[in-house]
Amino acid sequence: MTGAKAALVEELVARGLVAREATWLVDEFFIAADPDFTSAVMVAAERRLAGEPLQYIIGHWPFRHCDLDVDARVLIPRPETEELVDIALRELALGRRSAPLVADLGTGSGAIIVSLLCELEERGVQATGIAVDISDDALSVARRNARKHHLANVSFVQSSWWREVDINVRGRFDLVTANPPYVANDEVSCLEPELSFEPSTALFADDALGTSGFAAVAEIITSTGPWLSSMGVLIVEHGYRHGAAARDLARASGFASVTTATDMAGHERFLVAKEWS
Repeated sequence: MTGAKAALVEELVARGLVAREATWLVDEFFIAADPDFTSAVMVAAERRLAGEPLQYIIGHWPFRHCDLDVDARVLIPRPETEELVDIALRELALGRRSAPLVADLGTGSGAIIVSLLCELEERGVQATGIAVDISDDALSVARRNARKHHLANVSFVQSSWWREVDINVRGRFDLVTANPPYVANDEVSCLEPELSFEPSTALFADDALGTSGFAAVAEIITSTGPWLSSMGVLIVEHGYRHGAAARDLARASGFASVTTATDMAGHERFLVAKEWS
């Protein structure tokens, strides 16, 4: 790090930033040929000191093998969701699908579908994806990330879950993934202040079936079976208290094989449901 950059990091730390974040901001906004880079860094630092997430300030963030563009129109990709991609890749490998059709419901930034398609391509698997989101703003970000990673094999559908998806692909999906909103509305006061910058519609869900924040997860579980192929798999990220409710509902909805995978903290986090009939 040059002397000018090191001095600027020290100044940001003195203003209240942690050293790691100060270094990231200086590295991100430093352009040696730009005499105004200090001003750009200071503006970014003020945004961070005001509580805005670092990911939105920088404008992109790593997710598995990808570098994803992110802004306030989409949720910030999280490590737990990276684990969902691992589960999805394992399930597709088990089924030995050579050209799977994949849907990602509530795609947001496109983190799941973009990562899946990129990593499948690295493995020599030519998958096709459909990214679904009710938010046209979110789909704009997802499209940008697909272009950024040179993906031509993914399409985008503005829809509330399956409602506007072409009926002609019903029964053809080998894999459906979803990271829907699952935070209960009455939990807002318990959340970190940074979450107030993220889109509330992607975070919060109504209660359902006597379970807080379960409505979106429940709708996906109950509606997805008919869209799956005979060997298709549904993987849904859910709240850490939702495991039992998700399994019970999946079985009641016609899935014969229902399991839950835990996240890195040991919490029940991912429903894996297959063998729908």
